[in-house]
Amino acid sequence: MPQLSVLERLEILADAAKYDASCASSGTSKRDSRDGKGLGSTAGMGICHAYAPDGRCISLLKLLLTNHCIFDCHYCVNRKSSNVRRARFTPREVVDLTLSFYRRNYIEGLFLSSGIVRTASHTMEQLIEVARSLREDHDFRGYIHLKTIPEAEPELVERAGRWADRVSINVELPTEQGLARLAPDKKAPQIEGAMGTVRDAIIAGKDAKARYRSAPRFAPAGQSTQMIVGADATSDTQIVERASTLYRGFGLRRVYYSAFSPIPSASAVLPLKRPPLLREHRLYQSDWLIRFYGFSTSDVRRAAGPEGMLPLDIDPKLAWALESREIFPVDLNRAPREMLLRVPGLGTKAVDAILAARRHRTLRLEDVARLTVSVRKLRPFVTTADWRPVALLDRADLRAQLAPRPRQLELFA
Repeated sequence: MPQLSVLERLEILADAAKYDASCASSGTSKRDSRDGKGLGSTAGMGICHAYAPDGRCISLLKLLLTNHCIFDCHYCVNRKSSNVRRARFTPREVVDLTLSFYRRNYIEGLFLSSGIVRTASHTMEQLIEVARSLREDHDFRGYIHLKTIPEAEPELVERAGRWADRVSINVELPTEQGLARLAPDKKAPQIEGAMGTVRDAIIAGKDAKARYRSAPRFAPAGQSTQMIVGADATSDTQIVERASTLYRGFGLRRVYYSAFSPIPSASAVLPLKRPPLLREHRLYQSDWLIRFYGFSTSDVRRAAGPEGMLPLDIDPKLAWALESREIFPVDLNRAPREMLLRVPGLGTKAVDAILAARRHRTLRLEDVARLTVSVRKLRPFVTTADWRPVALLDRADLRAQLAPRPRQLELFA
């Protein structure tokens, strides 16, 4: 077979990395200056965008070290039995690519993952060598995110955090049964053991840094994970409960939800269609409610209903409120912050604005309208100095009134 060029390998391995949702990516139009006009180019592959905690957009080179893999996970396009073009970079080539892109101001960091070649430990050593070389040999100070391999030796998983800003280990599927059925080479206890190793190293690193200013940092951006949604029959409530357990047990910064996407030459055990993308969105909303709004997994279970699936036509917060009408309406002039956060239509910024405003005046409905995007959703659930919902909250068709209006799509839009 002819040797693939660096650009051809970059196209293959950047495309193979697109299924990893733990680095939010966005596309761009293809432009180049090969015709002699303009300066610079965008090849349309390899560059993704992630967002820092302070809201900054960070451009990252996102690719796999290789898409060869000795595992045969049914849902993975790079699995051993998949008929896809294979390619591989050496650690030195990834380092050179990263530095070249960085010097041209294309990127601010690197997101690196890999299929498993030879053994998990061998592949992990290659990933670590990329990060080590960037940091030690080239004094690279940009962002590095390494996907670690739970089957690798624990000391290798721990070493990854010495060079990377963030490390992540994918749990892949929410249940052990799903993992055993769709990814027989992976074991849930092994994955959790690796996540525990990283958690302990992060805690030890913070303790050392508090005592000694010269102590080396360890994964300062923490660890994250990803779950595939819709590849098996797992319900939304099971996914949310699993995520909540991971947050509590391993101190994760984020759990990413990735809607299953049908792949070429797919296994017969996989569904033929991908789940609605709106389902992924509802899971992120539920995740946010638990992390920032004081909701519990039992609240999400109540919003989901008996089937354990979150409604797609309304958001989980509104679904919960409709099932919990006995605690409403909420007085916006007197209710504590934790109760205001449970009102549909009020986000954290709006709640903070209401708390600040009511120190100086008694709020009316028109005052609240200035602090929120729309008062339509919250009117049945609140009272103000000039507004009481009366019988509105008890209406049988309240859900239909608050759900988004169906929209007729145009054939020739």
